[in-house]
Amino acid sequence: MKIQNFASLALSDERRALLSIAEAGLQAIDTKRVMRELVRLDGGVLHLDGSAIDLANVRTLVFVAVGKCAAEAASAAEEIFGDRITDGVVLDVARCAGFKKLKTFCGTHPLPSDENLAATEEIVKTLTGLTAQDLVIFVVSGGGSTLLFLPEDRRDRDEVRIVQALMDAGADIGEMNIVRKHLSLARGGYLAKYAYPARVFALIMSDVPANDISFIASGPTVKDLTTVEDAATVLSKFHILETCHLEKCGLIETPKEDKYFAAATNLLAVSNVRALGAMKAAAEGLGFRAEVRGSALTGEASEVGAMIAEAIHEAPPHSVLLWGGETTVKVRGPGRGGRNLELAASVLPLVRDGEEILSLASDGRDHGPFAGAIGDIMTMRAAEEARADPEAFLARSDTYALFETIGNYLMTGDTGSNVSDLMIALKK
Repeated sequence: MKIQNFASLALSDERRALLSIAEAGLQAIDTKRVMRELVRLDGGVLHLDGSAIDLANVRTLVFVAVGKCAAEAASAAEEIFGDRITDGVVLDVARCAGFKKLKTFCGTHPLPSDENLAATEEIVKTLTGLTAQDLVIFVVSGGGSTLLFLPEDRRDRDEVRIVQALMDAGADIGEMNIVRKHLSLARGGYLAKYAYPARVFALIMSDVPANDISFIASGPTVKDLTTVEDAATVLSKFHILETCHLEKCGLIETPKEDKYFAAATNLLAVSNVRALGAMKAAAEGLGFRAEVRGSALTGEASEVGAMIAEAIHEAPPHSVLLWGGETTVKVRGPGRGGRNLELAASVLPLVRDGEEILSLASDGRDHGPFAGAIGDIMTMRAAEEARADPEAFLARSDTYALFETIGNYLMTGDTGSNVSDLMIALKK
């Protein structure tokens, strides 16, 4: 069971159905499950999403996993490959030990740190000097942008201020990653460049709307089509240099030479489409009329919440509506909050009896220890009893404090998966 407090939240038939649907989505994107489906070793032949590679012709097999799915992917890789792995690096934000041949690092997120820098330098060192007889298998997942921290000037920490300012201003993930690609020598195709001329397979686990693989973890193995000028435009749009009191920000151009990507194959391994399909099937199995309304939902969290509330108002009885995507929050006060909690809090004055709205981060951490929350009449009554006005908490961007007070939040811990956020609206 991924949802650790399932039983304590399932206080009605509607809630039990809601949580069962969410659980089905989380189970479907389990990283080990995805890896076992895509990667198989039969004798000395590696089968990887339709490709067959005879490992007898491979000098070294290097495995590199970066992001919030890295540790789970590495665990599956060691089970699949055993001693055939020659070398490798795992860089995650949670599990940081327990592997045989893989060097493991625990980085920070959502802001980079010296730990991220040291780990990224080790990845570059591991990839440097490979030949055309070598094979590198990457697993790239959300969170990788922050983890792959390698400024041109190793003493430069301007990215911390820049990223924080972009988040506070409500920049979307595309805008964030255009800038981040041009702040590190390990994003925007650089890992493919370091691995050249080795053969590269990258399994990419999407946490970005529309699944553009060049933006997932800032595309470390994908040729980047954006430029330094594009990054400067984003910084100008949000007045970042003025906000951060910076004269410059160390923008770096990404590799553009085709040769670095000729032997690189990038595969979309999993996205929220898989989770949404599993949730739709689960809802239908429970007797609901289910519809996936979108997998690339964006926008201000509170505005998206109002849209979802209106959609479920208009839906016929016994309906389930599903969305995936990534909203944004424009920070308005000094509190603590995440976009899923913001959405759940925003629907409390709008939700009607018999309606349930749930929003959760598929990685299990909505900018803090809660994965998300339920917005329904039960949650609103808990707020009223605690004299906790959701609007007041929203005004100071303090939705963590709201749900700490009234409960009704989801706890999953780090799921080891990451396909952006999942939103469910149910009407009995």
